[in-house]
Amino acid sequence: MACITLLSDFGLQDASVAIAKGVLMQHAPTLPVVDISHEITPFHMGQAAYVLTSAYRNFPEATTHVLLFDLFSEANPRLVLCEYGGHYFLAPDNGILPLALGSSGSGWLCFELKKEHSFADWLGAAGRIIRSLQSEKPDSLGLQAIQLKSKPDKSAPKFIDGVIVCAAIHIDNYENVVVNLTRHQFETWGSKRPFRLQFVGMEEIEEVSTNYQDVREGFKLCRFNSNDYLEICINRGNAASLFGLRLGGMHNDLKIIFE
Repeated sequence: MACITLLSDFGLQDASVAIAKGVLMQHAPTLPVVDISHEITPFHMGQAAYVLTSAYRNFPEATTHVLLFDLFSEANPRLVLCEYGGHYFLAPDNGILPLALGSSGSGWLCFELKKEHSFADWLGAAGRIIRSLQSEKPDSLGLQAIQLKSKPDKSAPKFIDGVIVCAAIHIDNYENVVVNLTRHQFETWGSKRPFRLQFVGMEEIEEVSTNYQDVREGFKLCRFNSNDYLEICINRGNAASLFGLRLGGMHNDLKIIFE
């Protein structure tokens, strides 16, 4: 059964998430509304893209994923619709969808916010689109086809002279630190060579573990998580706090040096 998912950087301190759910439920009362996360670090597009990519594939096709991330970052905020892999995405046209889906892609313009419009107007437009998608395909809604806005991914890993420079993009509830490097990138650039993962100036890891229990309790490790992204962990410990790793922090950059 299809549903609506919500991903935002709103947090849960105020009524913003409840307002969003209430407006959307008025337009599509038969569809369940499921939270992906509302704890995205404000303005951290890399984290938002990672969390969306990790989650959306697990939902039934025809699910509509509503992204309430950095809604008003553009001079002329726009609500856009994109269809990808049998899923629908409603988001601001701020570069988040091309980054998360790995494609510049095309979409449809749903709504342009003017000075007189509010957050409720944005949600209302999203709700009307969701209601229409229950019986129609996007290309039959009479919307203007557009090219989605794309922005350079400044946080993308870089491979220079045998060294990968990467960064933390997410810290989970166990304080495992997810790095913006996929297994495919690591294996392509590394070609099975020995390596040293260096971070916070002095810490090093020289092998990829499969499970946390591959090292003794309290010891550090790196592994590829279920989404195939590299993460730095401590077996039954808190890597982010111990090493001072924070999104956008002074120790955010990490290096993988191949021999």
